[in-house]
Amino acid sequence: MSSVTIGFLVGGFTLLLLALRIHIGMAMLVGGSVGYIAVSGWDPLMSYFKHLAYGRFSIYDLSVVPLFLLMGNIASYGGLSRRLFEATNAFMGHYRGGVAMSAIGACAGFGAICGSSLATAATMGRVVLPELRRNQYAPSLATGALAAGGTLGILIPPSVVLVIYAILAEQNVAAMFMAALVPGLIAMLGYMLVVAIFVRIVPGSGPASERMPWRQRLAALARVWPTVAVFVVVIGGIYGGIFTPTEAAAVGTIATTVLAILSRELDVKGFMAAVFGAAEASAMIFLILLGADVLNAFLALSQMPQTLAQWVLGSGLSPALVLIGILVTYLVLGCIMDSLSMILLTIPIFLPIVMGLDFWGLNPTDKAIWFGILALMVVEIGLITPPVGMNVFVINSLARDVPMKDTFRGVLPFLASDLLRIALLALFPTLSLGLVHLLGG
Repeated sequence: MSSVTIGFLVGGFTLLLLALRIHIGMAMLVGGSVGYIAVSGWDPLMSYFKHLAYGRFSIYDLSVVPLFLLMGNIASYGGLSRRLFEATNAFMGHYRGGVAMSAIGACAGFGAICGSSLATAATMGRVVLPELRRNQYAPSLATGALAAGGTLGILIPPSVVLVIYAILAEQNVAAMFMAALVPGLIAMLGYMLVVAIFVRIVPGSGPASERMPWRQRLAALARVWPTVAVFVVVIGGIYGGIFTPTEAAAVGTIATTVLAILSRELDVKGFMAAVFGAAEASAMIFLILLGADVLNAFLALSQMPQTLAQWVLGSGLSPALVLIGILVTYLVLGCIMDSLSMILLTIPIFLPIVMGLDFWGLNPTDKAIWFGILALMVVEIGLITPPVGMNVFVINSLARDVPMKDTFRGVLPFLASDLLRIALLALFPTLSLGLVHLLGG
């Protein structure tokens, strides 16, 4: 049996383990180990294991993951999410659908501190759902808007998934953050537009709330400016070359902690819960990375990704058709798999294919960055598509009186916005690369 055949068989075996609900990290670790033994034997695998953990976890860029997770947890426990929503709602709530649009804007703002979609959805859901109920929003629109808005957590930098992609694709983390900013803002505006259109097609689904006087608006804005300052310092420091992403994460974590303490909303119990939550999430991510390294090492030995890439390149298929096939595959995988798992499983296979094709004359670095943003956008759709739709489950756990089918129905208009945005980003790479070229030289 050839090594390439073994590669395809082990890939199927790994997917079978995932279907049996084995943790993604363990599924990749077991699948990669079995394949490694089949191709090279037991002793080479043991030799590889000797340096595996140190080689992976000593990478400096990975230190940004626990820091950004901690910053997001502290922001959640410190009440920053509520102040973000109050500020956006003060200026938008009096429009039809304004409270839902305010929730989407607050999700984008919190995502800029948090970097996790699930955390963004859970935190903003607890803050905003009572307000949406008080204003008698249609349950499907309320939960659908929050589930979709939560996906902005991995689109608006900093993003943990973007960091992982940058490491896998050997790209600069700061450049990936620059490339994600404009598409993330387009996503936010697209979701707001969906709400504005929906409440006009379905009257009464998103009634306007009472207009706030300017004194209250300015007071809400004053309460949120420190949070905005943290975002400006963290992201501006990265874009301006003042901080590395890891240094920016450390500064942001300290600043967020100080703000939460000064607001008198973060106590010792909340701080420890934030620390332990970040530690648990980091451990889970690092286990997945470890399993992905073993699987990727086996795939490299089997030559399966290279063989597949050569077959695609020699098939005569147009680059556009290949790209559509990859994106459709992501959409299908998104129905059964979480975003980080998809990135780790597919990038070693899909990236060589993309890098071997010509897309609008992009150089290799631009192509890798552009494809990373496209992949991130499609992966994000998986957070709100059935049957998994993790953001939908998170929101429904907070709104138990809303049937799951209503929430999935509520996210459909937002999925249409997602597909339109992906088409724009695929056809116009400058939307992703413009800021990179402007600030990165």
